[in-house]
Amino acid sequence: MSDLMRLVPAVVMVLTGVFITSVAPSSQSTSRILVAHRGASAYAPEHTLAAYRLAIEQGADYVEQDLAVTKDGVLVCSHDLTLERTTDVETVFPDRFVLDAKDQKRWFIADFTLEEIKRLDAGSWFGATFAGERMLTWDEAVAAIGGRAGMYPELKGPEVYRARNIDIVAVFAAALARGKLDVSTPIRGRAPLVIQSFDEQTVRELAKVLPKVPRTMLIGSEAMAERWLSSEARVRELASFATDIGPAKQIVLGNPVMVTWAHAAGLTVTPYTFRSADTGTFPDVTAEMRHFLDVLRVDALFTDNPDKFPRK
Repeated sequence: MSDLMRLVPAVVMVLTGVFITSVAPSSQSTSRILVAHRGASAYAPEHTLAAYRLAIEQGADYVEQDLAVTKDGVLVCSHDLTLERTTDVETVFPDRFVLDAKDQKRWFIADFTLEEIKRLDAGSWFGATFAGERMLTWDEAVAAIGGRAGMYPELKGPEVYRARNIDIVAVFAAALARGKLDVSTPIRGRAPLVIQSFDEQTVRELAKVLPKVPRTMLIGSEAMAERWLSSEARVRELASFATDIGPAKQIVLGNPVMVTWAHAAGLTVTPYTFRSADTGTFPDVTAEMRHFLDVLRVDALFTDNPDKFPRK
């Protein structure tokens, strides 16, 4: 990865001064920011061209890409680090699996080249209408989305890649250095790119390598919520290297004062994931999203259902 690391200073030089704040705190703005979770993933297979195009048609401000790394060092859009859930890899490469700690068969993306992954059907698992959809690279996602909506990538499994001596931050920085994404033109007055991760080390590294790019620290577990969201002082500490927090929506419901603490620290709040199949005590997903936006005063949110987003 040494060649990639040599590109990082150049990336920083290119990006310095380009980005603006992604979303103003709700106390200062009435913005309601819609992030399409894995694209319009309630209606099309996640992270496919069909899902991304539909998300834009349904009015997404940003489209999310989860990013994994292939054997030959290419960023591809996949929530999972393995291929078996959303492709036909078990049929195409039946013997290329490894056994995990529970003796389950796994086909890791990092064990396949991009050419091999492009042979897989990434749509049929969702429905016959989407047969033949392919897994997209980051560059292909940029080509499909860039300029039409913002990009909201998550660097997946950085700790797994570190164990393989792969620096996913450096891989991503090198991808930006190729200049496929226009980082100089705001999307609806906001930064065209926001990066996210559940991994503290990764977000801290991003703050150093790409300091002008807004960064979301995702928070999903009770332990992470206790570490970062249990007091105003801890939220202020988080603001020293992140610009946004992305807690699971249940965490926000259980501790709504964290939104006030975040805004006081200069952070925005983007909870996840709002979907019609999981609305808790709310009558529908639109009502649930409206509660978070209007009552809890979050700034943005991730949803599988962009068409249900309450603009007003």
